Amino acid sequence: MTKRLYYDDSHLLDFAAQVIAVEAHGENLFRVTLDRTAFYPTGGGQPHDTGALDNHTVVECLNADTHDAVVHVVRADAGAFAVGTTIAGRVDGARRFDHIQQHTAQHILSRSFRELYDAATEGFRLTETHGEVDIKLDDPTDARIHDALVLANRIVWENRPVHVHYMTPDEVARRGVRQRFEREGTMRVIEIEGFDLNPCGGTHAARTGEVGMILIPFWERAKGMTRLTFVAGERALEDYTHANRTARDVASHFSVSRDDALAAVLRLTDEHKTLQRRVRELSTLAAEAEAARLITESDPRPDDTRLITRIFTDRDAAALRTLAQRLATHTRTVALLACGEADTVRLVFARSLDAPGDMNQLMREACIALDGRGGGTSELAQGGGCFTPNLQATLAALAARV
Repeated sequence: MTKRLYYDDSHLLDFAAQVIAVEAHGENLFRVTLDRTAFYPTGGGQPHDTGALDNHTVVECLNADTHDAVVHVVRADAGAFAVGTTIAGRVDGARRFDHIQQHTAQHILSRSFRELYDAATEGFRLTETHGEVDIKLDDPTDARIHDALVLANRIVWENRPVHVHYMTPDEVARRGVRQRFEREGTMRVIEIEGFDLNPCGGTHAARTGEVGMILIPFWERAKGMTRLTFVAGERALEDYTHANRTARDVASHFSVSRDDALAAVLRLTDEHKTLQRRVRELSTLAAEAEAARLITESDPRPDDTRLITRIFTDRDAAALRTLAQRLATHTRTVALLACGEADTVRLVFARSLDAPGDMNQLMREACIALDGRGGGTSELAQGGGCFTPNLQATLAALAARV
C-alpha cells in the first residue's frame, strides 16, 4: 500500500520515501513502488504527474492492480533502485499546477451547471491541451452556457477556500454531494466552501483564486449530452492570446479594428456568393459559345452524327461536365471529353437523346483502360483514372465504338 501524500497537500512537490518493490519494465525502464508518494497516478479523468526519483525521470505513474499501491515508471539503469532504500522524489511543479487549475475548474463548472440547470456531470477528461466535461443539459444555448460560465468565474474570483475532508458514506449523504457515488468505507471529499461538495481523488487548489479564469472555447451535442471544452488558468491565457492574435490578423487583412473583423468577413462572404453566382452564369454562357464553336468546326459523319473528342488541361470536373451537357443539347451529337492534370485524368461523356451510343458502357471501358472508376447513364457518364500518354488513342478507340 502506498500513502498518497497529495491527498492532504496537492501543492507538495518534494518528498522522501522507501522503495518497497522494483521490477523491470522494458529497456532502461523500471516499475518502482514506494511506501509513500506525492505523484498522482492516471485516473478519474486526470493524467499522471511526471518528475524524478533520485534524479531519474518518472515518465508515467499509475495505480497498481492490487494492494492500493502507486507504481512509478522510471527511466534508469539497472541497480538504480533497491528495495528498502530511501529515495528523494520531486514532482514536476508546472505540470502539477496546471492539473490543479484544470481539475478545480471542472468542479466549479460542474457545480455551476448543477446550480443553474440541475444538469449533472457524467464525464470528465483532461488532455494536454484542454478539458472536456459531459453534462446532461438537454437544451444548451450560448446564453445558458455563458450564464454558467459567469457563475463559475465569480466563484473563482471570490477566492473561496477549498477543503479536503474524509467522510463515511453516511456522512457524505447527510452533507449532500453533487454527484452520485457507489463506494464503501471512508472517502476523500473536496469542498469548495459554500458552493460544492464532491468525492474526488484528484489534485486541487487551496483556494479557488488559483484557478485564475475559466473559458469555454467550444461546446457541442455529443452522445445525448452537452460536451463542454474548457480551459483554465495558464491554458485560458494561452487560448485568449491565440484567439486574440487570430482575430487581429484577420482584421488587419481588412484594415479594420479587431471588433469590426466579423462584419468585414460577412461582407466579403456575401460578395463572394454574388461573384460565384455570376461566375456560374458566365461559365454557362461560355460553355454554350464553346459548344457552338466545336459543333461548327466538326464534320458530321455519314449518319449525320457529330462526334466531339477533346482533351483539355485547364478544366475542373464541373466545367468539363457543363461543356459536355451544352454539346448534348445539339442534335445527333456525342461528346467524349477529358482533362489531364499531373497523374490523373477526368472524363465526361455525353450524347443528345437522338444520338447513338451508350455513354455508361463507354465510360466503363475507359476506366478499365485508365485503371480508374466511373459510371452514369446511357446519356451521361463521368469518371476518372490515371493519366496516360495514350489517352488520345484511348478516346479515339472509344469514338470508333459509337
